[in-house]
Amino acid sequence: MKLTRYYIAFKAILSKEILRFMRIWIQTVLPPAITTALYFIIFGKLIGEQIGEMDGYRYIDFIVPGLILMSVISNSYANVVSSFYSSKFQRHIEELLISPVPNAVILAGYVGGGVARGMVVGITVTMVSMFFSDWQIHSYSITLLVFVLTSILFAMAGFINAIYANSFDDISIVPTFVLTPLTYLGGVFYSITMLPEFWQNMTMINPVFYMINAFRYGLLGSSDIPLSVAFSIIIGFIVALGAFSLWLLKKGVGIKN
Repeated sequence: MKLTRYYIAFKAILSKEILRFMRIWIQTVLPPAITTALYFIIFGKLIGEQIGEMDGYRYIDFIVPGLILMSVISNSYANVVSSFYSSKFQRHIEELLISPVPNAVILAGYVGGGVARGMVVGITVTMVSMFFSDWQIHSYSITLLVFVLTSILFAMAGFINAIYANSFDDISIVPTFVLTPLTYLGGVFYSITMLPEFWQNMTMINPVFYMINAFRYGLLGSSDIPLSVAFSIIIGFIVALGAFSLWLLKKGVGIKN
């Protein structure tokens, strides 16, 4: 009986989250597709033809995995941080807190919404990339696994940001000053082998680098690092952020005060 109630609660939160971003798909799904198309035109076609090949692939094919994952990261994060903070701001988060719903179910519902938006946008961007590149998927299982795990990780990161945020300005600080630099310096537009040793070592401490490389292996069959290392780091971050999110909910940080 409890499992049934928990499933209904999870389904309700997830449905609300999906309807929330699909209702305004012109603002949530269409812009990433247009932005990615511009990336392909400018970096892939115009600049890429001057660069030539990267790791044995056409430059436009090389940047496809990174551009797709960029959209997944930003949209998974943005969906959760904006939705959960709005619940705090509009004061209806209390309805969830006083209901007999475990914190894990609340977290899973919001994270599920972030994953859903990340998947929808990621698939849309992938379809856009097919107009510019003729790449073939090397491993469907690895591609899908990295897709989902990355969405989960950054949806949880957005959840934590929303808990600590005290204003709408606070939910834009992390994407601007943390998420964007990590993504652009994570090997989207270049191979780590091009960098001097110092910057290679700096890149190795960037978690986004491992996600992009694992995803690139799934699509193209090429990676600068072993897959086992990449998955260990991704899963490790998910476990850490998930545990921290549940602890924050239990303590009521940013919610009960």
